[in-house]
Amino acid sequence: MTFLEDADLEDAERYRHELRVHCYRMLGSYDDAEDMVQETFLRAWHRRDDFEGRSSLRAWLYRIATNACIDDVRRPQRVLPHQLEPASFPSIALPARADVPWLQPFPDVLLDRAEEPDAVAIRRETIELAFLLAIQHLPPRQRAVLIFRDVLGWSARETAEAVDLSVAAVNSALQRARPVLRDHLPSHRTEWSAQDASADEQQLLKRYMAAWDSADPSALAALMHEDIRITMPPYPFWFEGREDALRSLIPNLTPAYRGEWRFLPCTVNRQPTLAAYLRRPAATGGFHLFGLDIFRLEGRLIAEITAYETTNAAQFGLPAELRS
Repeated sequence: MTFLEDADLEDAERYRHELRVHCYRMLGSYDDAEDMVQETFLRAWHRRDDFEGRSSLRAWLYRIATNACIDDVRRPQRVLPHQLEPASFPSIALPARADVPWLQPFPDVLLDRAEEPDAVAIRRETIELAFLLAIQHLPPRQRAVLIFRDVLGWSARETAEAVDLSVAAVNSALQRARPVLRDHLPSHRTEWSAQDASADEQQLLKRYMAAWDSADPSALAALMHEDIRITMPPYPFWFEGREDALRSLIPNLTPAYRGEWRFLPCTVNRQPTLAAYLRRPAATGGFHLFGLDIFRLEGRLIAEITAYETTNAAQFGLPAELRS
């Protein structure tokens, strides 16, 4: 029996969205995840005679997707066409790079589509950027084991079949992966919300927007943890501590610097987010999408802002322009 005779392409297609999330967790890049989903279906087509129905179609596709991601991680270092190295910014003192330059946000509208009836619900703590960044420190096969066991809830036997390991090797890999993951997660992880955006989070974003509208650095500072961190992947500069964070933001409070800003609250990676819209100096008309500011909050204060430049409003279910 062939792949297409046992399950037609329409049946396989229904798993596309959750496979995209799986590849995203493995790779930390939305673009690479899209590519790996396409690669998964291509490999499935070429190997359709190998599917014998001993596992579910879903499990078979996850196995193909996982191996495609492992192959991708092992290829030479990814080169981003718009990636800038510290040497490009001689006037900026930078510590050794500790982030992942290819890390990209994942639209919540697509996370919602990925929650198929037979899939595990996508918990916020397993899709947040801090988790995605931490898991990239694991070797690819350990990463896959941790995702299958601790995120998707697969058994050790199911995981062993998916990653081509013995059950004993899966258990050993999981024991090694968990402490590494903990070491790279924020120290106060247990204190930050793993639920939908709360009223407190929404109120904090309103106060942040109000401080920005009034160009009030003191009001912004009052919303920040002392050790706040701002990163801007793929660019190799970031700011650590309240003083440095304010130094990066204050020039933007003046319209003559880059223009006027407007913000639209939303969520990305299940995190509270402000879509940033910019109207350039001397420009007329509306404000155009410039990027996303994704917030990690601890104790009702901003612990981290991850800023991404994007004009792809449709991908994130956002308007391309704000009129006022």
